[in-house]
Amino acid sequence: MRKLMVTTFMSLDGVVQAPGGADEDREGGFEHGGWAVPHMNEELIQRMAALTARADALLLGRRTYEGFAATWPLAGPGDPIGETMNGLRKYVASRTLDTVTWQNSTLLTGDVAEAVGELKRDEGGEIQVHGSGELIQTLIEHDLVDEFHLLVFPVLLGSGKRLFRTGTAGFKLLDSTTSSTGVVLSTYARSGKVGYGELGPETGNW
Repeated sequence: MRKLMVTTFMSLDGVVQAPGGADEDREGGFEHGGWAVPHMNEELIQRMAALTARADALLLGRRTYEGFAATWPLAGPGDPIGETMNGLRKYVASRTLDTVTWQNSTLLTGDVAEAVGELKRDEGGEIQVHGSGELIQTLIEHDLVDEFHLLVFPVLLGSGKRLFRTGTAGFKLLDSTTSSTGVVLSTYARSGKVGYGELGPETGNW
């Protein structure tokens, strides 16, 4: 079974909408587009390059695919992320696109959850999801995500689309580190259901 990893930029209050530019996603009147940019530096770019280099394939939603397809092909030779992105096999989940033209791209047809399940059962290595906030909701709903790689930026936005919107789950922290600009990079794996208990001196859990 192939591992599916979601990697996403997130604010302290859980917002994942439009981290990379003012016009990336204004849905719902969102006015904070580009909030991650002031905290990006060469260190973070190199870490993202190393993460992306692990991927055997990308799984993208329509909005993220269109943004990536318009920019990554413009990356120059030796670009640490662009070279990888352009070369990877890409699977695109969309109800509105008829064709995909970015090199090595395939449009998924039929039920998305079933199609992704088939991808996970195929031969190959790690499948990575970048951006694709709406697609991620479907993946979470159908328990298709094996790991979350979260880059939490030191900003509060107050509104916008959030990564986790419904449901409950338990997670295990696999790795965590902090960039020089205060971004916390953590990797979590699903570990079953949420556990419950009682705190207080009378319970011995204090």
